[in-house]
Amino acid sequence: MAWAMKAMQHAEVYYKLISSVDPQLLKLTKVDDQIYSEFRENFEKLRIDVLDPEELKSESAKEKWRPFCLKFDGVVEDFNYGTLLRLDCSQGYTEENTIFAPRIQFLAIEIARNREGYNKAVYTSVHDKEEEKEGNQGREKGTDSGGAEEKGANRGEKAKSNKGEEKEKGANKEISKSGETAM
Repeated sequence: MAWAMKAMQHAEVYYKLISSVDPQLLKLTKVDDQIYSEFRENFEKLRIDVLDPEELKSESAKEKWRPFCLKFDGVVEDFNYGTLLRLDCSQGYTEENTIFAPRIQFLAIEIARNREGYNKAVYTSVHDKEEEKEGNQGREKGTDSGGAEEKGANRGEKAKSNKGEEKEKGANKEISKSGETAM
């Protein structure tokens, strides 16, 4: 039961991270470059935006994934530890959108999603919702005059910037709390 709780905690932290920071800027391990190049060398045609569980779990897929995973034994800490992986990268962790996968499989797919821009959809949708929410709050309060409106807009920009920085710091604190060394 403890492994399941740790896997869920890891999933929550990772989702907060890609929601708070542009995923293309993330480095998940010290060996991201190696993982990514090996992954794309071995799985160049694998569709990563929406995964087909058969391409990960079928017997023929396992035969192809096993040698890839074993390359990282001793290179990536807990490379075969159970982790939750989203099937559709534009969606969150739900029962229907999640499968169980070894950590190195999660890392390979998520590093590729980050580098190839697929996880940007999560980051963008969260930030679009926040901007819409902030815009609605501004309209509800109203403004006195054109000058006051402009000052309010400038303050809004600073507030957005600070919120983004706060979220990034919060995500980094969450990672530190969870004990993850490779994010």
